[in-house]
Amino acid sequence: MAFVSLFESRAKLTPLDLVNFFLADVRGGLGAYLNIYLLTAAKWSPAAIGAVLAASGLTGVLAHPAVGALIDRTRTKRALIIGGGFILSACGLFIMWIPTLPVVLAADLSMAILGGVFAPTIAAITLGVCDKEHLAARLGRNAVFDRAGNIFIAGVIWLVGMLSTQLAPFFLAPAFALLTAVATLSIPADAIDYRRARGLTAKGGEKPFGWRLLLARRPLVVFAAATALFHFANSTMLLLLLQELALAYPGWETSLTSAALMISQLATAAAALLVTRADAIGRRPLLLMSIAALFLQGFLCMLSIHPISLLAVQVLDGAGGGLFDALLPLILADLVKGTGRYSLARGVLGTIQGIGGAASQLATGLIVTAAGYPLAFLTLIAGALAAFVLVFLALPETAPARRDNSPLS
Repeated sequence: MAFVSLFESRAKLTPLDLVNFFLADVRGGLGAYLNIYLLTAAKWSPAAIGAVLAASGLTGVLAHPAVGALIDRTRTKRALIIGGGFILSACGLFIMWIPTLPVVLAADLSMAILGGVFAPTIAAITLGVCDKEHLAARLGRNAVFDRAGNIFIAGVIWLVGMLSTQLAPFFLAPAFALLTAVATLSIPADAIDYRRARGLTAKGGEKPFGWRLLLARRPLVVFAAATALFHFANSTMLLLLLQELALAYPGWETSLTSAALMISQLATAAAALLVTRADAIGRRPLLLMSIAALFLQGFLCMLSIHPISLLAVQVLDGAGGGLFDALLPLILADLVKGTGRYSLARGVLGTIQGIGGAASQLATGLIVTAAGYPLAFLTLIAGALAAFVLVFLALPETAPARRDNSPLS
């Protein structure tokens, strides 16, 4: 397919590169700024903000499987990205213009649900335009351009905010939604194999599984459990370290947080490059590497709260969380191949990730209050260790070229 051959050109930007790059702002650029806006400009109380975030977060987590099922069924995957981008941008503007409880709650609920649309839809389109020989490289490249977009757009927002207005994130989001739409429409509709996009083979013949049959796939269940443990360990680790640093070095909170986020994005982009070599290296070694990085990150957080340690912690965060996130759509494609339920399975994993993150926030909050930060970090380390052992003992290699040689296959 001529369109696929474009992906392998190192010298050219492709439509999927641009979609991932520009969508970074629409997908994740508003959340933190909305919270700050409601607190500072709209004069909302932290309790009210927390209640709305909790309601929308729970709704988003629970909606992931239904959204995934929709992505599997529809042939208008490009429209999901384009429409979702403009709706999400409009939600941000409505919150800015009319920061009342009904408007904010409705907009935040919509944004939470839409948050489960973009990454699975892009992954599905990638499956539909790439054959298995190109899939690992393409998904790794997707992750690299997503992180590059995050870094670039954060810089644009900072510059516009400094020179013009602190409302820059709200006004820039529609612009990036428009750029995303142009890039998405540049992907020819007939270049997407919609059977392959949902996890079936292009040849035809098989029908989508009933969703309950997914539970009979033991490697998928093992991977889901490892995902829950990983996100339990990862979700609050940086947050706890930043809390400790803020208490130890008052006045440096914003600078330390900004530095941490920037380093993490750079490290994540570098880690995602490894996924482009996942066919040669193997999925399982890279997955174990990502969990080991999280394990080491926990020990560094527990042993040192010096600002310099933040550099090493964030490099490990990129190598751990970034590599895991980039591997997830690739391993999932291996595990559910032939089921026709790729996006549904992705949605279920999204719900599991959300549950793991929520459990982490609840557990570490209680532990820090009762026994301090070291024990909280030790709890997260235990979660990472459990994920490592589970993957090492129970998850087979899923790379097609290596599957037959795996002792666990």
